[in-house]
Amino acid sequence: MAILTKDEAHALLKKVLSYSKADECEVNLNSNDSANIRYARNSVSTSGKVTQSQLVVSSAFGKKLGIATINEFDDASLEKVVRRSEELAKLAPENPEYVPFLGPQTYPDSMMYVQSTADITPKLRADLVAQSLNVAKNAKAVAAGFLEDNTSFNAMMNSKGLFAYNTSTNTNFSVTVRTEDGKGSGYATRGYNDIRKLDTKKTTEIATEKAVKSANAKGIEPGKYTVILEPAAAAVLLERIFFGLDAREADEGRSFLSKAGGGTRLGEKLVDERVNIYSDPMHPDLPTSTWSGDGRLQEKISWIEKGVIKNLSYSRYWAEKKGVKAVPGPDAAIMEGGTKSLEELIAGTKKGVLVTRLWYIRDVDPQSLLLTGLTRDGTFYIENGKIQYPIKNFRFNESPIIMLNNLEELGKVERTVSVESNQNYLLPPLKIRDFTFSSLSDAV
Repeated sequence: MAILTKDEAHALLKKVLSYSKADECEVNLNSNDSANIRYARNSVSTSGKVTQSQLVVSSAFGKKLGIATINEFDDASLEKVVRRSEELAKLAPENPEYVPFLGPQTYPDSMMYVQSTADITPKLRADLVAQSLNVAKNAKAVAAGFLEDNTSFNAMMNSKGLFAYNTSTNTNFSVTVRTEDGKGSGYATRGYNDIRKLDTKKTTEIATEKAVKSANAKGIEPGKYTVILEPAAAAVLLERIFFGLDAREADEGRSFLSKAGGGTRLGEKLVDERVNIYSDPMHPDLPTSTWSGDGRLQEKISWIEKGVIKNLSYSRYWAEKKGVKAVPGPDAAIMEGGTKSLEELIAGTKKGVLVTRLWYIRDVDPQSLLLTGLTRDGTFYIENGKIQYPIKNFRFNESPIIMLNNLEELGKVERTVSVESNQNYLLPPLKIRDFTFSSLSDAV
């Protein structure tokens, strides 16, 4: 299915609803065009393009809900999927947490769609990858990377008169560069809605420089160190906070925002007062959808303000139960930063460790948000404001909550991509004291 216009999507969804005999019916339609190039050992290994389309029908009789999915769009198939969802609803038990569908809503137009990204050609992808490969080859290094772009639309309509529509584009690029002898490794990643902002040459130069400088790393003793986390490294830790802002989990004692004796930490100071985290669907550098998956309006929301938990996300059911506003969770997060560059943060560090990337993140204790994982692709020892030499990788044991209470400085904000979730964020590099490295790792 091609990317439908707003009018085309409206007409199709209206037709589907016309087949409904349920008390309530909601239809979701989405289509995604995704293309990519993957390369390794300085050669392209795969490339391709995939188009996926899906229509989901939710039918309700009282509190009994049935859902059916299809990817065929002729009239007979559309009626068939509606009938199937109704059959399933009649067979289903009543859902005690069922909430009726929303009525009509008003949404601003999203800023996610950029025509230059939608118009990307196979040649442009190949040229962008060639620029990356040339950097590695000229440095006598070996590159592996992945370039992906997406163009999609989402639409929903229900029997109560709600209609929502959104188009989006995105491109993510990541590259790992190693020295020919395999002793040095560097990494860099970038993500944008607008392909014109992506500079694969510069990004690969950063990864290549790290690879060359990280060769022949020395081992130093594990322990507590002042660290500077580059945004890509900070992202995989901070997103555990972003993903954990759910009120129900906190109310039921299942999260780091739960109090030991009951209740939540909403309104409490949780981290350093310099920490401000918010989401804004209309942010020019990180736009997101203006509506959530169930049709609620997405607005600018402050989640942590001057270190205080200001808001939690609520499903419509849990909000009704608690008598509060139903606030959808953030699609992306923005953390305010400072004025210093990464180089200036390094220059102001007497002794510390620079971390390019963290990976293989695993939960140790969900209620304290204690995590473990490994450094990778460029870890360096800093002394007297300068990078002195590369060091072997560490395993860490750290909680982002503790980390943000040990905050020393915030750098300039930049858009980055999490290697764990593939989510895009606006984050600064973070200078943290007493970051816990528990053991050494021989991996490059």
